[in-house]
Amino acid sequence: MTQQKDETAYSRAMVVVAHPDDAEFGCSGTVAKWCRLGWEVVYVLCTDGSKGTDDRNISSEKLVEIRKQEQIDAGKVLGLKTVEFLGYPDGYLEPSLDLRRDISREIRRHRPDILITTNPRRDLLGSGYIGHPDHFAAGEAAMSAVYPAARDHLTFPELLEEGFEPHKVREVWVTMFGEDATRFNPLEEVDVDTSIRALHAHTSQIKNPEESGKWMRQRRADLGAKVGAAYAEAFRAFTLS
Repeated sequence: MTQQKDETAYSRAMVVVAHPDDAEFGCSGTVAKWCRLGWEVVYVLCTDGSKGTDDRNISSEKLVEIRKQEQIDAGKVLGLKTVEFLGYPDGYLEPSLDLRRDISREIRRHRPDILITTNPRRDLLGSGYIGHPDHFAAGEAAMSAVYPAARDHLTFPELLEEGFEPHKVREVWVTMFGEDATRFNPLEEVDVDTSIRALHAHTSQIKNPEESGKWMRQRRADLGAKVGAAYAEAFRAFTLS
């Protein structure tokens, strides 16, 4: 585990994930903390969330509308600056050049100091979850956008023509549950409460809010215990030179 770094010099962050609710499960305590401290935080959603239901009476088109509004509502709870929706089809995401370019555009637009994204590899560390291919694709594309695409003016020159100057992200944090984490971000009770309220905005996905809230709180308490804090979230963190 690396020593915790002073983040007071930072003021902008971006979270790049595949689906509505991914960020709420993975890092919304950290997002709530940063928003509380006055940071500008932006979400970038790669897919339209059009597949995440077992209800045969909801069409993909209707589900897109529902989940987009749920993510907007969750963002309001957290205090996000904005949510950018890239609109790729749910379930089919690939770390393509198009996706890399579109994430690079958002990095250049919003110019984050820290970017959070999902693990780009299938690690098989858990016992009840094998991972979603969209999560891996979002993580790979986001990290490839950070380095080198958003940084280099000769990569995707059309972005320069659109008025988006290159930007160097200072740190990348990959969401982890603790096994391979190098950064534990301590949280306060208010951050955990806010993050749970944001998760519960995803009413189409959260069937048992009380149970999910207990699970989120306990998971963060367990991570906090690793660093002597009441609560924490865990990441694999990279400082870019």
